[in-house]
Amino acid sequence: MAQTDNKKFFENLTGAGKAIAVLTSGGDAQGMNAAVRAVVRMGIYVGAKVYFVHEGYQGMVDGGDNIKEATWESVSSMLQMGGTVIGSARCKDFRTHEGRLKAAHNLVQRGITNLCVIGGDGSLTGANLFREEWSGLLAELVQQSLIDEEAAQKYSALHIVGMVGSIDNDFCGTDMTIGTDSALHRIIEVVDAIMTTAQSHQRTFVLEVMGRHCGYLALVSALACGADWVLIPEMPPEDGWEEKMCQKLSAKRAGMKRLNIIIVAEGAIDRNNKAITSEHVKNLVVQCLGFDTRVTILGHVQRGGTPSAFDRILASRMGVEAVLALLETTANTAACVVSLRGNQSVRLPLMECVQMTQEVQKAMDEKRFEEAVRLRGRSFENNLKTYKLLAHRKPESELPHSNFNVAVLNVGAPAAGMNAAVRSAVRVGISEGHKMFAVSDGFEGFYKGQIKEVNWADVGGWTGQGGSLLGTKRTLPAKHIEKIAEQMRQYNINALLMIGGFEALECLLQLCEARSSYEEFCVPLCMLPATISNNVPGTDLSIGADTALNAIVETCDRIKQSASGTKRRVFIIETMGGYCGYLASVGGLAAGADAAYIFEEPFDIRDLQSNVEHLTEKMKTGIQRGLILRNENSNENYTTDFIYQLYSEEGRGVFDCRKNVLGHMQQGGSPSPFDRNFGTKIAAKAMQWITKKLSESYRQGRVFANTEDSACLLGMRRRAMVFQPVVQLKDETDFIHRTPKEQWWLKLRPLMKILAKYKTSYDVSDSGQLEHVVLSRPKESEAMAAI
Repeated sequence: MAQTDNKKFFENLTGAGKAIAVLTSGGDAQGMNAAVRAVVRMGIYVGAKVYFVHEGYQGMVDGGDNIKEATWESVSSMLQMGGTVIGSARCKDFRTHEGRLKAAHNLVQRGITNLCVIGGDGSLTGANLFREEWSGLLAELVQQSLIDEEAAQKYSALHIVGMVGSIDNDFCGTDMTIGTDSALHRIIEVVDAIMTTAQSHQRTFVLEVMGRHCGYLALVSALACGADWVLIPEMPPEDGWEEKMCQKLSAKRAGMKRLNIIIVAEGAIDRNNKAITSEHVKNLVVQCLGFDTRVTILGHVQRGGTPSAFDRILASRMGVEAVLALLETTANTAACVVSLRGNQSVRLPLMECVQMTQEVQKAMDEKRFEEAVRLRGRSFENNLKTYKLLAHRKPESELPHSNFNVAVLNVGAPAAGMNAAVRSAVRVGISEGHKMFAVSDGFEGFYKGQIKEVNWADVGGWTGQGGSLLGTKRTLPAKHIEKIAEQMRQYNINALLMIGGFEALECLLQLCEARSSYEEFCVPLCMLPATISNNVPGTDLSIGADTALNAIVETCDRIKQSASGTKRRVFIIETMGGYCGYLASVGGLAAGADAAYIFEEPFDIRDLQSNVEHLTEKMKTGIQRGLILRNENSNENYTTDFIYQLYSEEGRGVFDCRKNVLGHMQQGGSPSPFDRNFGTKIAAKAMQWITKKLSESYRQGRVFANTEDSACLLGMRRRAMVFQPVVQLKDETDFIHRTPKEQWWLKLRPLMKILAKYKTSYDVSDSGQLEHVVLSRPKESEAMAAI
């Protein structure tokens, strides 16, 4: 492996002489195809032979045509398909010794000693058992004269890497499993649709979602739609919950709310481990309250449909990582799973993860529910805490009284998820005892005095709304600083929470500079990054970027489909993002693009020429479509029109060309589940920080905070949420192009090139370290993992 300045590259890593088999097992999950595609293409790229194993372990036991060599073209058009194209099956035969013996024989015949298994904990446990028995199975095959001694020596070790494909997100050690985000998309689409009909008839809806042993889908969808009540197996309700639930539903109706949503996980139980069914919940509501109530069981809808952008990127990253892990294994390497923590891919010992997952079930069986929640991991724990904080309003008598006034405003362009963040901030602020004020139209509304107090009910139903309900403008405060200070004085504002993109960062810096002249700004100031461009320094992700990515990917899918059955065609698609190439690059990886032109990676006419030649070669192999993404400001001369005309001319006779400018459709639409939850959790955390800072800086009857750490941006860095003093971010920022100087996602660009068959360099310095599953108690200062 090539080493440069302590960096590790994979150029010298070769798979020549190796054979890798990929199979999907257990229940299907959206994104499995993206993982299969990545394994096949990365394997072929490094010179290995790659085999499909059709129908999971059953295909491995049956052999024959079920184990076929894969080609580069055989995984084309696979990325956007749901389910698993190579099939999956529950296999009784593989559970028997004879079945595993047949499977070993089938693999040895083809020289396969590397196995990539995509499935749940049962499938991965089976793979590990197979690996442990391997040498014994080969000895038996030699004894039965089915293979010779030489083959047994040559194929003496079986290497296994797992990827978790499960919509339930029930596997410990990983923040997200392949398929979970897409399942949440299906649930939220249904909930949003049901809300309109429920509102029309003043109905209560009981929604049953999947999750026999894990309540993740129920919990996160409840958080994402602001459900009134949620029932999950890990945290059964206290005895007497029926009465409490009915009281809450009744109070909501009395407060003029026209609908109620209750979400039930299919495995929901009470404190005595007795099942709570959706029908039981419905009957309760009808008997106690007489409300018009309906049950909707989502069932297999949650497993279907196209994978979300998140699942495609996750699966593509995991697939490439799995091949790297297989190429680096030795005979003594333990079986591992590649997984995600924060936004980093990690490798974890397979059996440690499986044991931890089994511990959760054991804790639930033994009624150690607090322990079960803790074992699920920090992400799950934080989701539960945030839901409890936002869904259940404490009576006025139980609320603390702080006498502090906190203002919330949106700055810059609208981004999906802003409203979820405002709702969360308002409700957490009220729970902390503050008076909450909403400012309309950003700082323009601020200096004009468009400020009003908001209460708990004012932000009800905001989570699923796109755009910015408060209104947002790009106006910076510097011009009107005196009038803004006057409004701060008039309303006695003790802290400010800004939600926005790069403009919000500039606003925060201007307010910090104004502190020397205006004491009114010597209060805690906090900013949450919310922009589709994802161009804010100090954070890896911004509220709104995931929704925009999904809009891009969905449109690319439709555009590519429009060419099916026609002659060969290349599409040039322009994305937003200013000078930041995040949407073009990550959207390109998720949509299976051939190239993505961005400002951060300068390109010239020779690059354009080589891309055209590459596409020409690709078309000759029988592939019908090409996809090129271009960031709007990638180059002032090589415009979308120029690239379109160049491709049209150079590709004449081989392919024709079409162009499409996506424009503001990337900014619209209702927020994705990820953005709803990211916005909700990040705002809750920001409000808790503001409360802490207010109590620290309260002296002699007033708030005075002018230290660097009293004006912060809350962002996600690698695996943690971090508060960073905004003054310290100045050095990390390119103010001319409005981007961070260093951007983590540039490391993903080689993946897109590899999967499109370009020779490229790939920095794998972050890969290769086998970590361990640890149950650390998170410190207060440490952040929650990303959703």
